[in-house]
Amino acid sequence: MSSSEVADSDEYQGATPSRGLEIAFAVVALAVTAGYLALTTQISLRREAAPGQIDARFWPMVLAVTGIVVAIVLLVIAITRPAAGREDIERIQPGGVVRVVTTLVISIAFIALWSLGSVILFGYRIEVFPIAAALLMAGLMLVYGHRRWLSLIIYTASITAFIYVVFGMLLRIPL
Repeated sequence: MSSSEVADSDEYQGATPSRGLEIAFAVVALAVTAGYLALTTQISLRREAAPGQIDARFWPMVLAVTGIVVAIVLLVIAITRPAAGREDIERIQPGGVVRVVTTLVISIAFIALWSLGSVILFGYRIEVFPIAAALLMAGLMLVYGHRRWLSLIIYTASITAFIYVVFGMLLRIPL
């Protein structure tokens, strides 16, 4: 069966080309990376780096500038060229939109919890980041189909501990 016969049958239909979708994606990417760049300038430093040295703002700023350049290139391509064919991409699957919205809600809740910094509970100061990061990881894994509880707990705890040790303890970046 040739590829044209497969495309004509109802068994598989790829997504239709959409110039508007490509432009919207590029504009959203540009807005997000510009916001990220603005946030990188506000990273608090425990001590300023000497001229010519790298501080905690350097790599996030490199990523932000790179993201802005890529988003601008995507926007130029989306505006100047016809929409690319998307036959190799599947159409939106049932439940896909719900997963995306749930991911956004979980991410916003993570950012809100993380912004607390620390809380005092029963006279003890508790860092919120490890708890919020573990809940983020577990929530996203559950949304995207992971169901084994033991591996869910082990993976979530190990990734959260790794991030906390590397960034919070070794690099001394305030989480």
